[in-house]
Parts: sequence; C-alpha cells; structure tokens
Amino acid sequence: MPALKPTQFSGTITWLGYVPHRDDPTLATEKLTKMPLDFGGYAGDCHAGLTRPSCSRVTSQHPRGTEIRNTRQLSIVSAEECAEVAGTLGLDTLDPVWVGASIVISGVPDFSHLPPSSRLQTQHGVTLIVDMQNRPCQFPAMTIARVKPGFGKDYKAAAKGKRGVTASVERCGVLQVGDVVTLHIPDQRAWSPE
Repeated sequence: MPALKPTQFSGTITWLGYVPHRDDPTLATEKLTKMPLDFGGYAGDCHAGLTRPSCSRVTSQHPRGTEIRNTRQLSIVSAEECAEVAGTLGLDTLDPVWVGASIVISGVPDFSHLPPSSRLQTQHGVTLIVDMQNRPCQFPAMTIARVKPGFGKDYKAAAKGKRGVTASVERCGVLQVGDVVTLHIPDQRAWSPE
C-alpha cells in the first residue's frame, strides 16, 4: 500500500532562482527559467550537494559544522505567502531574489506548513521531498534593508510561519517556470504522544 497519497492540491511554478555563492551574506538569488536538478540539487547553487555542514537549525542534534545529509538543497516559497509578507511590511511585492528562494509556487494553500516528507511532483515526474518549514533569518532582512531602506528590520516577524519550506531532490529532471506540481502527503495521522 502506498505510504504517500496524492492530494487534490496542485500549484504552478512561477519563478526559479539560485544562490550563486555564500560570500554574499544576503543570499540574494539569480533568476532562472529552467532548473536542471540532480540528486545534489541545482549544481550552480551554493546550497547544492549530497551533504552539507550542519547549521544553527540542528545544533540540538549536531555540533555546528558537522557533515550531515543535505535536506536543504532548495528553498521553496509560496507566491501567496510572499504577498502576505509584503503586505505586512508595507511593500507592493516581496521579490523572491530578496529571500534566497529557489522556487516560487502559486496555488498550494498553507504552504509553509506542509507536512515534513510531503512530495511536490511535476507533471514530468521531477519530485522534491519537503524537509521542514524554513524559518525567517537575518539574511533576507539584510537584503530587503539594502534594496528597500527601512523595511528589512520587520522581515523576521512578518515572515514567521510564511517563509516556505526546505526540500531536496528525490527524482531528477528539469524544472521550468509554468510546470504544475501536485502535492503528495504522508498517509499517517498527526503525531500525538499522549
């Protein structure tokens, strides 16, 4: 019996990009129209690779800098949630370049709260595994402050629960703007320790 079930929720890829290097602390991305993915992610992105050094998000499990499996190859955000964050900040739009996004998807509700281990699969079979919610950090705030002075300082609060998810590649292929992705979720009840 399948452990993942397709849902009726589909979305459309509206934007693709990559972070070319870690030297720029703002994590600003560069736009793409196609994104070839292998098991390490997008080869040109500084987040690509089968492994990565552990970061502050997993210090309860690993000392910082420990080599671990890379489940953060991609940062996926929702077009609708980006619009909500922009509105909260008083901006007309929130450019995905400013927040280090790899992929913007429109049409999947409550996107930042997708269950871990969900799959996003295109009509061509390219499949991404959702790791977990991506928490807001100071890097997008720094970028926003640089391009829109006075607006960056409130980013972390405005984007709480709306920064999307991190993901890795399960099935390789090429993503393109306009691809349709279908959400597949684990076929299990929510965790309840009591």
